[in-house]
Amino acid sequence: MNFDFSEDQLLIKQTAKEFAESEIAPSAMERDKKGEFPAILVKKLGQLGFMGMMVSPEYGGAGLDTISYVLAMIEISKVDASLGVIMSVNNSLVCYGLEKYGNEYQKDKYLRLLASGEKLGAFALSEPEAGSDATKQKTVAEKQKGYYLLNGTKNWITNGQSADYFLVMASTDKTKEHKGISTFIVEKGMPGFEHGQKEDKLGIRSSDTCSLSFTNCKIPEENLIWEEGKGFNFAMETLNGGRIGIAAQAIGIAEASLDQSIKYSKQRKAFGLPISELQAIQFKIADMAVKINAAKALTFQAAALKDVHKKYYKEAAMAKLFSSKTAVESALEAIQIHGGYGYVREYLVERFLRDAKITEIYEGTSEIQRIVISRALLGN
Repeated sequence: MNFDFSEDQLLIKQTAKEFAESEIAPSAMERDKKGEFPAILVKKLGQLGFMGMMVSPEYGGAGLDTISYVLAMIEISKVDASLGVIMSVNNSLVCYGLEKYGNEYQKDKYLRLLASGEKLGAFALSEPEAGSDATKQKTVAEKQKGYYLLNGTKNWITNGQSADYFLVMASTDKTKEHKGISTFIVEKGMPGFEHGQKEDKLGIRSSDTCSLSFTNCKIPEENLIWEEGKGFNFAMETLNGGRIGIAAQAIGIAEASLDQSIKYSKQRKAFGLPISELQAIQFKIADMAVKINAAKALTFQAAALKDVHKKYYKEAAMAKLFSSKTAVESALEAIQIHGGYGYVREYLVERFLRDAKITEIYEGTSEIQRIVISRALLGN
């Protein structure tokens, strides 16, 4: 498969790199300490066209391909994985789902604002008893005359406190189990809709994560996406694309770990030599580079298949599984190369490890990715 990038794709990569280094990097460490949401930076990402990268210009998006999106995600996540996941959710889960399955009314009212970055989106599938097994939705939407009455709880929602629009999965027919799940657009501030306390997370601390609760929340029937009973299909399809975004986020973290390791190893001396001249360090750096290149190959393969409208769910699962593992391993090795300095905040790499771990958990755990891959191979 040919991965020679076009001039336009390389320009996107360079634009993302320059923005990350000049605009994001100066505040990344402080925002991580404080758990501060980067609202101004999110708006600036929108102005660059990075919050609706794959959305058609007809609906306010940049009209770019998935490979361009991956290149931008890597560069943003190299500097701040929190910005990476905010960008990923809005692009991969919210905008993609609305453009593919929403009607013209929904695209005109919601997608335009989301794609331009004027508004921010969130994806609400997980529940206290429905994480990896998303079929066990307890949130319900009871149809009334002209609206649905939404009741239930969602948790681990990225952008949960800061988003303006939420794509919420709920059961509209319990007797049909997962075939009775539907998807609704819920607006921030609707009566009966409340946000929980912001989670105090190990990593990606600059992105906000919280639970959501719905108590007799009245949702207009025109806010039903696709049709009743298609919510589970909607969630699984959008998550397939989301896994490409998280794989790119993980690659960004891994690349940052490698870059910092190379830089530090050339400066740090031991036994009268820069530690970069020690074979033990050289082997660590070589192994990191090999795994990162392999992760990129898997991720670009999935992105390329998505761009030509071929099945890519197995490849997306492979990309996320391997890239997230590579991110964790690279961050661990970066800390080891830095020694005691790697264990303190000043040297960045401890944040890379904290940020890396979540890539093995959200948008489908590594165990779920293995199930997806094995089922595809075995025909189950």
